[in-house]
Amino acid sequence: MYKRVIRPLLFELSPEVIHRIAVVTLRVVHYIPGARIVLRACFSMRHPSLEREVFGLRFPNPVGLAAGFDKDAEVYKEMHSLGFGFTEIGTVTPKPQPGNPRPRLFRLPEDQALINRMGFNNQGVRNAVHNLRHRSSHHIIGGNLGKNTATPNEMAAADYLQLFRSLYEYVDYFVINVSCPNVAKLTALQDKANLNEILRGLIEFRRGQNQYRPILLKISPDLTTEQVDTMIDVLMESGLDGIVAANTTVRRDGLKTPASEVEAIGNGGLSGSPLTQRSLEMVRYIYQKTEGRFPIIGVGGIMTEEDALAMLKAGASLIQVYTGFIYNGPKFVKRICKRIRQDAALNPQPSTHKSNA
Repeated sequence: MYKRVIRPLLFELSPEVIHRIAVVTLRVVHYIPGARIVLRACFSMRHPSLEREVFGLRFPNPVGLAAGFDKDAEVYKEMHSLGFGFTEIGTVTPKPQPGNPRPRLFRLPEDQALINRMGFNNQGVRNAVHNLRHRSSHHIIGGNLGKNTATPNEMAAADYLQLFRSLYEYVDYFVINVSCPNVAKLTALQDKANLNEILRGLIEFRRGQNQYRPILLKISPDLTTEQVDTMIDVLMESGLDGIVAANTTVRRDGLKTPASEVEAIGNGGLSGSPLTQRSLEMVRYIYQKTEGRFPIIGVGGIMTEEDALAMLKAGASLIQVYTGFIYNGPKFVKRICKRIRQDAALNPQPSTHKSNA
């Protein structure tokens, strides 16, 4: 129904318009008495085999909503009702910013992919805090942090620290985003010296708090093996709790969409099916290199239930979807959970993953 009827109709409108309609619709529906119960009955699945304990948090299932959908923490409750085990809000920046000029989000249906150059458009951290102030403790929420575009790289650490301090009591874990290709010079922060400068202030602040908030690093799929090794060194030496692999890619090789169309779209990060193998490779490599000692959130190219299962088997403790959710519709999370449950029944094994935090 979704793929045959609803998606073709939705795809007649621009991606940003559809996204806004979806957000508003979800918020309106949840004002209807009993709506959340109905949504949970239709789209959620609970079972002990789906539960995961990762970096000290108990997740009802390992399928999360990746950053980028709920930038301003507007619909995290609604996404919980659609079956997600956790939601990552953001990317949040200290000050509000409009992002890059439109159009900046494009579909590649032949490739089951998206290209975006949103540029961290969001309403700023004060707005995110306002929206999170009444959050329920059973909604696990991550905060994806990024610097303002106008902030020079040499001052980026101050932006990340401000965000960390402001959101500390409102989210369950943090993701440091220095790998988005849509913010000028941001990826230059993916070197050891810059990362250590950013992380030093965060870890120092965390030491003085009563509650421990895990910190993860989101890395680019375009890193070389040597650069990935550097990220692993930072993970093991700095006090980080895990890695999110991976962000969107600037590569365009192997696409089915005509090259002229891709070229006309221009710059931006590519997500979806073309990223499947690269994300799997990165997760498998990091897991083997670290001997499974650190949690990995696998994201990028999870377009089918089998992709989700493969990511978990490659070493991911948790997974996230976004583009796959857009192309597959609201039952996608439940289908993934059903497939994980089936595999668990056929291949019983411990479902608890613990970090060294």
